[in-house]
Amino acid sequence: MQTLEVNGQKARVLDEGDGVPVVVLHGWGGKIESMMPVIRCLGPRHRVIAIDLPGFGDSPLPQGAWGTPDYATFARDLVSQLGVERAHFIGHSFGAKVSFYLASVYPKLVDKLVLVGSPGLRTPPSAAARVKRVASRAGRVAGKLGPPGAAFKRALYKRIASSDYQEAGELRPILVKVVNEDFRELLPRVKSPTLLVWGSEDDAAPLVHGKEMEKLIPDAGLVVFEGAGHFAYLDEGERFCRVVRHFFGGEGG
Repeated sequence: MQTLEVNGQKARVLDEGDGVPVVVLHGWGGKIESMMPVIRCLGPRHRVIAIDLPGFGDSPLPQGAWGTPDYATFARDLVSQLGVERAHFIGHSFGAKVSFYLASVYPKLVDKLVLVGSPGLRTPPSAAARVKRVASRAGRVAGKLGPPGAAFKRALYKRIASSDYQEAGELRPILVKVVNEDFRELLPRVKSPTLLVWGSEDDAAPLVHGKEMEKLIPDAGLVVFEGAGHFAYLDEGERFCRVVRHFFGGEGG
């Protein structure tokens, strides 16, 4: 592990192995170690670069409320600083979103692309989501009414907020920003051969989003791991390794 500084922002980085470089980006709340099964899978055949994205793991918080474009620019500049002009990218969840943003905006950087349980598409809110929005507005109003109202707001938000939101801490402004992004229009601009890996039981990025991405990305194929959840690369680690190795042009075993 090493710490690199890019445009004043530091990040912890793993850079090891030889061969075609592969950049590995973790999901929200993750870190390099979260992707270690993927790193071990690819290590014998590739130069693997994994990053603690700013604000996660041992990387300090970024200055300001970054969105996905900011994280993508940071990753691009860090990889360039390491002397890499083109690489395969593997991203899980938020890391997948950063990866396909890179592929759409900086196509010369991304060779082949693997996206696992990627967000990036917004859908019309469900009835339950609309109820939560109304409750959230009520909570904001109550919070202005002194201590009793503030207590009501805290109790209400504890019931309706996602676990990611409750646990985000100083990253909360960033979380709010990235979950409201919709990059549907960018997907047709992804020219990299793309492998989409989804768990059939993913409750964070529904499988329907994976199917939609397969339609929108020109050169994409979807592999569904039946019974797996949002962490499909962990739920079926050996299968994931075989599929990715085959996709990158090596033997599957």
